[in-house]
Formats: sequence, C-alpha cells, structure tokens
Amino acid sequence: MDEHREEQIVQLLHSVQAKSDKDSESQISWFAPEDHGYGTEAPAENKPFSEKKFEDQEKKLINQEKRTFRIRDKYIDRDSEYLLQENKPDVTLDQQLLEDLQKKKTDPRYIEMQHFREKLPSFGMQKELVNMIDNNQVTVISGETGCGKTTQVTQFILDNYIERGKGSACRIVCTQPRRISAISVAERVAAERAESCGSGNSTGYQIRLQSRLPRKQGSILYCTTGIILQWLQSDPHLSSVSHIVLDEIHERNLQSDVLMTVVKDLLSYRPDLKVILMSATLNAEKFSEYFGNCPMIHIPGFTFPVVEYLLEDIIEKIRYVPEQKERRSQFKRSFMQGHVNRQEKEEKEAIYKDRWPDYIRELQKRYSASTVDVVEMMDDDKVDLNLIAALIRYIVLEEEDGAILVFLPGWDNISTLHDLLMSQVMFKSDKFLIIPLHSLMPTVNQTQVFKRTPPGVRKIVIATNIAETSITIDDVVYVIDGGKIKETHFDTQNNISTMSAEWVSKANAKQRKGRAGRVQPGHCYHLYNGLRASLLEDYQLPEILRTPLEELCLQIKILRLGGIAHFLSRLMDPPSNEAVSLSIKHLMELNALDKQEELTPLGVHLARLPVEPHIGKMILFGALFCCLDPVLTIAASLSFKDPFVIPLGKEKVADARRKELAKDSKSDHLTVVNAFEGWEEARRRGYRYEKDYCWEYFLSSNTLQMLHNMKGQFAEHLLGAGFVNSRNPKDPKSNINSGKAENSVNNLLLLSIV
Repeated sequence: MDEHREEQIVQLLHSVQAKSDKDSESQISWFAPEDHGYGTEAPAENKPFSEKKFEDQEKKLINQEKRTFRIRDKYIDRDSEYLLQENKPDVTLDQQLLEDLQKKKTDPRYIEMQHFREKLPSFGMQKELVNMIDNNQVTVISGETGCGKTTQVTQFILDNYIERGKGSACRIVCTQPRRISAISVAERVAAERAESCGSGNSTGYQIRLQSRLPRKQGSILYCTTGIILQWLQSDPHLSSVSHIVLDEIHERNLQSDVLMTVVKDLLSYRPDLKVILMSATLNAEKFSEYFGNCPMIHIPGFTFPVVEYLLEDIIEKIRYVPEQKERRSQFKRSFMQGHVNRQEKEEKEAIYKDRWPDYIRELQKRYSASTVDVVEMMDDDKVDLNLIAALIRYIVLEEEDGAILVFLPGWDNISTLHDLLMSQVMFKSDKFLIIPLHSLMPTVNQTQVFKRTPPGVRKIVIATNIAETSITIDDVVYVIDGGKIKETHFDTQNNISTMSAEWVSKANAKQRKGRAGRVQPGHCYHLYNGLRASLLEDYQLPEILRTPLEELCLQIKILRLGGIAHFLSRLMDPPSNEAVSLSIKHLMELNALDKQEELTPLGVHLARLPVEPHIGKMILFGALFCCLDPVLTIAASLSFKDPFVIPLGKEKVADARRKELAKDSKSDHLTVVNAFEGWEEARRRGYRYEKDYCWEYFLSSNTLQMLHNMKGQFAEHLLGAGFVNSRNPKDPKSNINSGKAENSVNNLLLLSIV
C-alpha cells in the first residue's frame, strides 16, 4: 500500500470515531440505538467500485464528517460506570446491609437454600477459607468440580464483610472463562441469597452485549475474562475492586494467562487488593509458585462412584458393528494429528504402533472375537457418531433414568449427532429433551441445560468441553466422552494455523468422568481403547504455546502493558521468541503497528474486534466501503468454518453444486456468500424450502445458522464502535456497494492483507 493510500485510510479511520468536543464527552456503548448517530452515513448514490470511485468515496466520507480525530484515552462500555464508581466506606450502608442480611436469614427461601449450601464440601471450610483470604494478598483454592468453590467462596467473603460492619467496602469481581458460566453462576448465587439476579441486589453478571448489574457496593459481579480486560483500559488499577477472583484458571486459555500476569503486576500498586485464584485440582502448585509461593488450600469433593468403560468395553456391551467394515486407518496419520513438528508426538506415535500387536493379543484373551475385530477396524481419526447414537439408545432402553452428557470436539459433530438422533422416531417423542451446547450459541439457548426435566423425560446434552468444568449439570448420570477436543495449533516455520480435533488429556478425561455421579452412582463411557488411554498427555498444552499471537499482541498494546516481547516473557509459560517476533512482523505488515510497535488508528480498532486481525481489517473495510453483508458472511466463515458438507460417495455431485453456486466467480469466498444468500432466501419461504435447498447444495443448515449469529455479533461490534448506524448487517446504507459483490469483495479481500 503506497503512502498516499495509507494516509487516506488513516484519515478515514480517524473520521469514523472523531466527534466534536461536545460529543466526545459521551460514552460509546455496545447498546447504542440505531439512531444514536455514531458512524458514517453512506452516500446515497450507488457508486461503482472502481479505483477512482474508491478514492472518491474515501474523500466523501472524510469530508462528510468534518470532524477532528482523537483516539480515546479511555474506551468506556455503557456498564463500566458500575466498575468506575468510587468505592468509599459508608457507615449508613454498612448498617443497612447488616440488617438486610439478618432479616434474610428468616426468609423461608433463604433457609431452604441454606440447607442445600450446608451439604457442599466448601461450606464446612468457610472459616478456614475466609481466614486465609483475609490474611494473605493472594490465595490459591483448588477443589473438584462441584465442591462449591465458585458459588460459595464469593458469598463467604461478602457475608464476612457485612457481618463485620464493613459491607460497603466489599466489591468482588469473579471472572469466568465463558459467557454461560458467568450467567448461570450469578443466577444460582442470587437464588441462594433469596434475591433476583442484578436489579441492584447483591449479585449480578456482565458479559459482552448483556448484563444484570448488582448494587455498586457490598456486591458480587460475575463476568467473562474479556470484560475485565476491557475495564483495565479505563481503570488500570481496578481501584474500585476489593477482591478479584480468577476462576477456572486451570483451563490456561489466552485471556486468563494474560490476566494473571496483569494482576500479578498490579499487586505492588494495590496492596489492599485481595486476589483469589481458583482451580480444579489440576496442577494447583504451579499457580502458587507463579505468585511467589502464595498459600494454597484444597476443598475435598464428593461424588458417587463412577464406573468407567473403554472402547472395547462399550463394543462388547452393546455389540456394536460399524456400518462400513473397512480396516483401520489410524496409522496413516500422526498419533496426535495437528501438532506440528513436535518430536514428542512422533515418539508417542512410534510407541503406539509398536505396542499395538501386543495390545490386540491381550484383548483377544478377555473379549469376544467380534469385539476385537471391531476395535481393529475402528478409525481413530474420526469420532464415530453412529457408535454414540447406538450407545445412547442402549442407555435409554437398558439403563436407569438420568441425564446423558455427550462430549464432542466441535459444532459439526454436535449438529450431526443431533440430526442423527432426531431422524430416529424414538427420539422425536416428548420423552426426550435433546440440547446442543456450544459457546457460540445464544446464551438464552445455553441456559436450558440447567433446567430439570419433568418425570419421564430424559435430557440429552451434546456439548463441547464447555461442560467439563465451567458449568455443572446436576442431573447427569451418564457421560459419553468422545475422546477428542478442538485445539488450534500454529506452525511458526510455515506460518500456518490449523484447528483440528485432538485427543483429550488425562486431566480432561478425569474432569469428564467427574460430570457423572453428582446425584447417584454414574457411568462414563470413553470412546478410545486402553492403549490410547495409557498414552494420553497429562495436561493440555496451554493455549499461549499453540496459537498465533497477533490478537494478543494488540491486546497488550491497547492495555498499555509495555513492550510486547517483554510482557510475554513474564507469562507463566512464555511463547517462543520466534513466535513473538513473527506476530509483531505480521502486525506491522498489516499496518496495525508502526515501526515503534505502537498501535496505529487501524490497530486500535482491530484490538477491539474479537477476531483474527486480518479478518478484522476486512470487516472494518467492509463497513467503511459499504459492502458490509457479504464481507461479514466471509468473515464469519473464515472465523468458524464454511457451510459445505461432502457425503461419502457424492464428492463429484457436491463439487458440481459448489461450482453452480460460484457463478463463474472462481472465488471460494464468493461461493460461500452466494450459498448463504440462497439459504436466506429459502428460509424466508419456509422450513421445507430451507431443508430442500441445503439438501440440494450439500449445505449444513446448522453451520449456516451459526454464521448468521456470528454476523449479528460482528454488526453489534461495528455499531458500538461507530462504523455503522444499524445492528442489521443488511442495512441499506451499509450495503450500497454490495450489489457489485464480486469486485467489491475482491478489493476488500486484497486490502485486508496489504
């Protein structure tokens, strides 16, 4: 990109968020109404997307605004007023909170919930937990999932402050790795306190685009990790927070690792801040060491006995025979497919191959010949959904009542299994409630999993690892562990990022087993053989060591955490110097960072979009140049997956249908756009038309629906940032050039990589 074009783009980015001095005092809100006035009003006439018109449109947009730009020093969400409120001791409020708590203890609802709380393992350790937190700046609490640490520890802290007459000084923020857990835990805690969630009561939650805020003092707020990182842009010292609880830190995702380092740095500036790190029993000592060998406390858990079954046990039990009797292909690919250039994985593969003949001989001594034959023909690379469907059917017909929880690696498996079950007459009846559970689903749908079913109705939850530790579904008795988990892996040598289904770790398998046996003795079915089980890794590799770092680098800069390489070197598990340097180089090439590693105006906006920077740049330019809808379709498919499916034996027909959708564009991206637009048209005509359309063109309606939801989320971001005037991706003002989709999209795709 030449300097003249670069200058024009910078001016254009400046103009979008520039406001008059008066307007600049107002807050930016993700909830801005459509007539809020943020963003650029597009020209009325439909301009061809030629180079000349491209430049003319830039100039018109710039001139139309007539505003001066300044990047905000503080980016404030509508609800951030809650956090930024100064937390001053209030004697009158202290007395009121104490009286309210004493009165509450006579409330029948509170008393009923108290009986339940007293049964939790954490309740018996209340005094010990509170004393350790009071006497130390940092505390690590470990405990099995279900011991009550997430719901009880925050209440112990708050009630202790209230009973000591210091309730107004207590403001607890508890982070959760996922939206569904922030909501469900907050609602559960509110119920235990005989209150409604939010509405100025003691407990609330905040996630992106949704919140129910508690009162400003003497309160507990559950929120996603990303919300805290956003707040840190406005209040780097979290000055109004008395306690920050980092929950589920054992998951080791990018955001939680970054937040741990930020909080560690914050301790010297906030000696009054109490930090509580909560983890499953997995490797808790490592977190203590990272925080200077801070004290640890363990909450013992209790579950009913759980019987475990391996693949050979399952096949023997239900007498399963695969539909396609092809010999196994598991040695065609590496043992841990997707881990690039990792010597230990190659070693595991060699060990697995060497031990396989001996393992088969051992099976022949203990299992029927038909079972051994099926084990030999199973394809390890794939999750056998037909086996899972057969196992579910067996449980329903042969075992006692109880909810069934199925763990699968991704949405494609979840939606396929859901369709497979619903195609059977038995599961179409009102005796079954089948609930897919994925982090990208609307939170309203996700919360269905917690509702108890009426007598005679069996609940079947099909989930990703979101159900491993983040949430507790109390009525689960049967767990089916698909044995796989979706992971992103990045090859720094070839600059290739891949997402594939990997084998779970032993820690994952233990957590999944723990989901059964909550209310009665349970059963856990692992869909991998005994040899595979013996060679599983102890833990998952932390996300920071296996993913591209560009998004994280932008977060570091927008949070003003100093030099990128220096900050990353202080993480619990620092990434390689090669990976860090490569990410910085890519961001400079993208014009998101300048030569001094400072954010450019483009970089500021990219840092606020929840997508990979190249995709974010395309989204921003799609909004700026009024080609929004098709660009959001492409962005969603690149962020998730394309909607095409290819049934075995129909590859040529599927390819022909795909070429038909391409309409001579010779573009995979435009093929997805055309497929999506055709699906929208078919859906408007009715369910039967939608089903026929997807069948004819080999499309997944579930994936298309997911892309539709993601487009809505992207549009919400653009609305909040002031790039568009409507949260509707099809808003006419944002799509003046969408009619010329081929030229427009090709230009925008080019701009997003230069």
